[in-house]
Amino acid sequence: MQYGRSVSRGGSIGLVLWFVVWSACAVAEAAGHRTANFIVDAPTDSLARRIGDAAEQYRHDLAIEWLGSPLPRWSRPCPIKAQVAPHLGAGGATSFVFDGGEVFGWTMTIQGSEERIIDSVLPHEITHTIFASHFRKPLPRWADEGACTTVEHPVERARQHRLLIEFLTTGRGIAFHEMFAMREYPADVLPLYSQGYSLARYLIERGGRHKYVTFVGDGLATDDWQGALQRHYGVGGGLAQMQQIWLDWVKQGCPAPPASLAAAPPRPITAPGMLAGTTRGQSPDPQPVAPPRTSVAAVSNASGRRSIYALQARRLVEGGEPKPTR
Repeated sequence: MQYGRSVSRGGSIGLVLWFVVWSACAVAEAAGHRTANFIVDAPTDSLARRIGDAAEQYRHDLAIEWLGSPLPRWSRPCPIKAQVAPHLGAGGATSFVFDGGEVFGWTMTIQGSEERIIDSVLPHEITHTIFASHFRKPLPRWADEGACTTVEHPVERARQHRLLIEFLTTGRGIAFHEMFAMREYPADVLPLYSQGYSLARYLIERGGRHKYVTFVGDGLATDDWQGALQRHYGVGGGLAQMQQIWLDWVKQGCPAPPASLAAAPPRPITAPGMLAGTTRGQSPDPQPVAPPRTSVAAVSNASGRRSIYALQARRLVEGGEPKPTR
């Protein structure tokens, strides 16, 4: 308002300039949406609202899927910058800072069609924040990216499987002793994504998401991934045996495990140094846990084939927005 008064004294040109600036500011403001944990910048106000509401829903529901309970509210919201266009390639990046056992400084960028953002990119990136909030330290890249990919839309997961076969048959596969040691992305990053997804899917189908989190927490706490495989999945021959078991599974077409194994109840998350209930909100300002919301269709913890994204997105449909995923 003060700026408007100052330029209006310049006559009609000033008034026009003031109106243009005011209109631009109004449009910019309309293209944003704030929720309890996110500030969304998107091309339109309605799209920013859909993305923000979806982000909150995924943050709540996926935390329950992986950890057994919702995350506490972050002390500062995570900015989300969304580039949305029908033919824009789907992708995203989330950054945050680990310092002294705390995590903060969230920022997220996402791009793609509205459909792929809602059913794949956004929940993938939200899962990164759930793991960061829970573990409070960097995960091996395969375990992080692989788990995040298991809940993408079936179209995206099928693409990763096709790439995996291509990589394994052209000498671009990664030996497990190298893959488990990676804390940074390699120069040839695509095989890490597809291979990490495939192994995470294999493990999740044989014990569920809670057990997977327990396994990862154990490996992080002890730095003994071979021992963690033995303790949680009964693989006694270390990484070499795990690699061979996984390769045989891939060669067989990635068959689903026996129903009795897939339906086994998940173990409580009690890995050394990662006890259940230790997940905190963003530091440094603690916030109370938001009350849980009612879930419409629970997703099986043992399923690595069903898309959490597709199922959860349907909960957001009110008045036809957004459209249900395929």
